Order: sequence, then structure tokens, then C-alpha cells
Amino acid sequence: MNGAIRAAGGVLWRSISTDRGGEPLVEVALIHRPRYDDWSLPKGKLAPGESEIEGAVREVWEETGFRVRMGRPIGEIRYMKRNSWGEERPKVVRYWAMHADGGQFLPNNEVDELRWLPLNEARELLTHPRDREILEKFVRGPALLRTVLLVRHATAGNRAEWTGDDHLRPLDERGRRQAEGLVRVLARFEVREIVSADFVRCVESVEPLADAIGLTIKQEPLLSELGYPGHEDAAVELIRGLGATDSSAVACTQGDVIPDLLKRLARTDHVDLPESLAYKKASTWVLSFDGERLFAAHHIPPPRIEDSAAHPSRSA
Repeated sequence: MNGAIRAAGGVLWRSISTDRGGEPLVEVALIHRPRYDDWSLPKGKLAPGESEIEGAVREVWEETGFRVRMGRPIGEIRYMKRNSWGEERPKVVRYWAMHADGGQFLPNNEVDELRWLPLNEARELLTHPRDREILEKFVRGPALLRTVLLVRHATAGNRAEWTGDDHLRPLDERGRRQAEGLVRVLARFEVREIVSADFVRCVESVEPLADAIGLTIKQEPLLSELGYPGHEDAAVELIRGLGATDSSAVACTQGDVIPDLLKRLARTDHVDLPESLAYKKASTWVLSFDGERLFAAHHIPPPRIEDSAAHPSRSA
């Protein structure tokens, strides 16, 4: 059997004031696809080499015409997809909460109508049970959350081969390309703050992002493999206090810090983590906070970059 079809999409939402005052009403956008004559959440297949986040943002933009601010990951659905030859392949679609940040819907060949609906009405209109399942997961969590993007630094050569101060060990060529790739992923969030362990390779991992969005990197020893031991509680409180509601902060740290830091947060706030934590270099953990309480944690693999073999003129 061929590999799974990878796709991504979003629960696109907005809040509107009510005539009676009180809490704003949350509405979500549903689209009608004339090809299938169904009402669904916006989604679509990933392009070759495209990350889930990039694909989700692009598909929502193409199908709805709205810019978005990324929110928490909601989950994934799996089902079998039959092609025109009668062959079946598994399809995996990952969804994110997306706060509408301006735009306008224009009918096109794939989507001829968009409706903004309150949650109950949206639930009734959705054609597929799998879409209702995703909507239910969105409903069970707060609409507005604070996001901390916990990044492990990119590749920086071999520690054993570095003869100088390890604080000063820089990214290697692959690491620099990974750092550039991180911009495509992290910039999809509303990042307003960047902190980094006070190691050159950590700072360099988020410098392209800082340059792209015009922010200054604050160096924080608590996030380093030397500053973290013995100060674990202070580091946890640092992470809990980063960012603001409906915006994101980036914190770049090291592999010796991430597993313990995640487990401390999750254990205190009763959040389930995978038994085997992934934290490859240049990967990211999306930490969603409701106030100072961790609500959810989701792992993003390192950005895909071109193989250095494709660039023989570059040094290793």
C-alpha cells in the first residue's frame, strides 16, 4: 500500500459582540464544496516538502480568503481515501485552531460558499462525523490561549571536536539552514517575544526569526544545560510567564533541558505526554497555556531542508 496522504487544515474562528453584552459569541467558518456537495472544515493536501503548519495556513487562506493567527493543535483524523481508479490510501489530516485576522471570502471552483456560524449551528451543518469530532475538540478548550514555542537549537557540529569554550560553538552549515527553515514554521504564530539560552548555537537558531519579525533576543541562562540544573522551578516559572493571551513567545533551549522541563509542566498540570518524547535538533514543542496552566503540548519535527549533497560547492 502507498504511504498515507498528508493533509492539514483548521478550525477558523472569530468572536463577535452580542446585543445583550456579556461574553462575545464564538463563530466558526464552514465551507461548501460543490464537487462533494458537503459542508466541511477547510483543509487540503500538503505540497511536497511542506510542513503541517505551512500547509494548514495555506489551505485555509486558499479556501476561505482569511489570514490567521495560529492557535493550539486540535488533533488529527484518519480515514481511507479512494481515487478515481478505485485504489484506497489512508489519509491523515491534522487540524489547528486559527483565529481569523482579516480577509474576505471569494467563491472559487473548489469552494462556492462560506458561512460563519455559532458552534451549535456549525455542529448541525457539518456533513461528516469526523469534522464534528474535530469541532468538539475545539469546543472543549479555551478559544484564546497563550503559546510558548519551545525550540531545541539546530545542529552545531560535534561537541567532542570543538576545542574552544562550548558557549561559543556556532551552528554548522546544516544548522544555519535549519534556522532559516524554522522561520517558515514559527512565523506562522503571532510571536512577540524571543528568549534563548546564553549559548551561541541557541541564539543563532532563532536569529533569522528575530530578524524577520523585528524582535530582539533576550538571553536567559536558566534555559541552558548549565543554568537549568538546580534551578528547575525557576525555569518552569519562566516558561509559564512568557508571552500573552492570543500571542506566542519562542524559547530556544538545549536537549538536556527539554525532557525534564516538559515532564515537570505536564505532571503539575495533568497533561498527557507521549511515553517517548521527541526533541530532535531544530524541532519545536508547541505549549498551549490557559493562564499559567499548561493545557496541551504538541511536537513539530525539524523543518525539512535541502540535502547538502544537492550543493556540492558548500563545505560540510
